[in-house]
Amino acid sequence: MPGGRRVAAVTDASFDVGAGECLALIGESGCGKSVLASALLGLLPANAQTRGEARLGALDLLGADERTLARTVRGRLIGLVPQSPAAHLTPVRTIRSQVEETVAALTGVRGRAALRDAAEAAAERAAFPADHLDRYPHELSGGLAQRAATALALVGDAPLLLADEPTTGLDRDLVDRTVDELRRHVDASDGEDATGRALLVITHDLSAAERVADRVAVMYAGRIVELTDATTFFGTPGPRHPYSRGLLEALPDRSFTPIPGMPPELADLPAGCAFAARCDRATDICATPPPVTDGIACHHPHGRSPHREDSLRKDPLREDPLRKDPQPVTPTSEDIRA
Repeated sequence: MPGGRRVAAVTDASFDVGAGECLALIGESGCGKSVLASALLGLLPANAQTRGEARLGALDLLGADERTLARTVRGRLIGLVPQSPAAHLTPVRTIRSQVEETVAALTGVRGRAALRDAAEAAAERAAFPADHLDRYPHELSGGLAQRAATALALVGDAPLLLADEPTTGLDRDLVDRTVDELRRHVDASDGEDATGRALLVITHDLSAAERVADRVAVMYAGRIVELTDATTFFGTPGPRHPYSRGLLEALPDRSFTPIPGMPPELADLPAGCAFAARCDRATDICATPPPVTDGIACHHPHGRSPHREDSLRKDPLREDPLRKDPQPVTPTSEDIRA
């Protein structure tokens, strides 16, 4: 950064997304979710630095060059629903021309009539009205732009779909329809033509996450602080990290109680637990970084004594995202798996 400053936007992120699975990544704005997504696709600014691994099958995304990312990864191996679709759509071309171009590049469909039909089918998948295909991006509402971007992301039927806030600007019915379509993209890999598709969805909409996710990863101040099954997270016994519980309790259909305070600046993180200043369970031990134990980074997880010391448990078997058979891995502190 200017003046020689450095910002640790994402640190020690270690997770996997298995074939046929949806992982929801949640957390407050500014915690690093979209930065992580950009890192996986090689879309970080030129002054950014990355370390570790992000493997899609045998390919290390963090080590891939721009040619590989542009011609092999983006659209073909990883489909992206961007957080700001209006900025990703070409402003001087109609939505139809952009969808048809994407269909031709990723599916091999040729011929004017065939491309027209394929573009309208792609629009239908994302609930984008066919009579708006001949409009330009500036003529669309935010919700329509979001649906256009979703249609483009689904065209290639990529093994991994990365959806960054895919429900922004949509009403509740369209939110449900959109996440259901994203889920169908994953579930389609279970049939006779199984391809092993997976979905990583970044969202602030916890209702959408509950509807679509198999597992939930919670990010706070650039770190993943909890990784657990969605049924456990949204049901009983619920999340164990105090921050995760705070997110749920802030919902209107729960206690509607906001988490006190504000997240720390990523350029000025504390030496210990980043959530300690906002946590009612914090003690002196929170001045030291919490270890990751059984999928949670917290000295005092909910339901445990603040003075209990838990030993580290071995990570479970993890799935390679392009294979059905579990593959044992040995993650490191700098490992990012997708």
